[in-house]
Amino acid sequence: MLTIGNKNITLDDFYDILINGNKVEISAEALERVDRSFNFLKEFSRDKVIYGINTGFGPMAQYAIEGEKQIQLQYNLINSHASGAGSPVPPLEVKAAMVVMLNNLLQGYSGVHNSVVKLIVKFINSDIIPFVPEHGGVGASGDLVQLAHIALCLIGKGEVFYNGKLSGTKEVLEQTGLKPVEIHIREGLALMNGTSVMTGISLINALRAKRLLNWSLIASALINEAVRSFDDYYSEELNSVKKHKGQQYISQKMRWLEQGSKLIRKRESEFYNGNGFQSKISTRVQEYYSIRCVPQILGPIYDTIINAGEVFINEANSVHDNPVINYKTGNVYHGGNFHGDYVSFESDKLKIAITKLSMIIERQLNFLMNDKLNKILPPFVNLGTLGLNLGMQGVQFTATSTTAENQTLSFPMYVHSIPNNNDNQDIVSMGTNSALITKKVINNAYQVMSVELIALLQAVDYLDIADKLSDKTRVVYDEVRQIVPKFVDDSPKYDDIEKIKDFIQNNCVKGF
Repeated sequence: MLTIGNKNITLDDFYDILINGNKVEISAEALERVDRSFNFLKEFSRDKVIYGINTGFGPMAQYAIEGEKQIQLQYNLINSHASGAGSPVPPLEVKAAMVVMLNNLLQGYSGVHNSVVKLIVKFINSDIIPFVPEHGGVGASGDLVQLAHIALCLIGKGEVFYNGKLSGTKEVLEQTGLKPVEIHIREGLALMNGTSVMTGISLINALRAKRLLNWSLIASALINEAVRSFDDYYSEELNSVKKHKGQQYISQKMRWLEQGSKLIRKRESEFYNGNGFQSKISTRVQEYYSIRCVPQILGPIYDTIINAGEVFINEANSVHDNPVINYKTGNVYHGGNFHGDYVSFESDKLKIAITKLSMIIERQLNFLMNDKLNKILPPFVNLGTLGLNLGMQGVQFTATSTTAENQTLSFPMYVHSIPNNNDNQDIVSMGTNSALITKKVINNAYQVMSVELIALLQAVDYLDIADKLSDKTRVVYDEVRQIVPKFVDDSPKYDDIEKIKDFIQNNCVKGF
């Protein structure tokens, strides 16, 4: 059981809730904050003009709403904005959004009744996941449309995923003995304001991106072993003179991965041995960039992933609402904390980083496929009869095509603002779009990674070097070989790609 509201939530907390299935509970102090905020707003709002309580929304804020219609206003907001379209956001991402939403409301700056946060907890713990369409949010007044679909389910309407199927919310609430939220003051607006959806998706993106990077490190270690490269590429002496934390982290991990390998060579024994100069050097002096520049390429990618995780977790611990209800100062503040620029900008950086990651994976794969480049493997790592068999020629097309899609998807959403809402929202973040596209880029990169891993396994077997691998890369070789056995004859590979992808998405690299 993870207690929320007594301290800042962490990426590890999200991992425990979303991946390990930990239940959540609200801390006593957080519930007290919610109650104090609600009671303060109830009194404070009686004779004052406060946006979204006794005014219309957006450009219609100049219209006053009479007392008896203020509750209906909140329901109207939810009903009118539950207007998304497209495929559903996956349940895991929606669950992450609800955790962010809960943490936001528990800060005690939204003036909601405690029944709201209690029901969100029950949804999270029971895996009652609202149906939320992908399209609709512009990420400025928060994820208005996507959050409206979550709010719709909390008031007992809409549809939810429960026990593996999509069902009507009313039916599921009756089945589980839960009661929908009732509007008291501004619950509709409080549920719909904010960046919970884009932040929830982005937190999962950060977790998956870090895992993908670790698998890329494994692949890079394996390809360095396959070509019997030199250890100075990732030596401390070489990399410590470049003052970037990411590069130093990556080179340290490469040294750790290659520890004990019988394949990695010392440059001193090859070229600094006093045997003199030869006009024709038989051994390659330096490998191609995708092999020897791993610390320099993966370093900034690592830095970007780490920074993105920090930005996303800061957003998850922030108050995204408008107006902000501050019972401590006895005032209500209007502004734009719902604007998703931090998440949008960082998501764009992350997807660019992951696209570059997919590019180095694809280049390493191309090296393995091309016998004229590697000079140690048959074309397309073909373990069968050349000409008759085709080896991995077909799967390379998939990796190339998928990498190309990532390159196109890397156009930043952050600078693609389109004014809307009668120009009230005259500059927007497009943060939800950015998070969703980043999710696709990461998923694509896992597919490319899966193809490279299959190729690396075939290369290890052709070269007969499994017993010479480092202890760490040998463990990975053995684990992945159980999923896709060595193949000589041609066979469809789409299922193998999917199996590897599923494995690396759901399994950590030991020691990271």
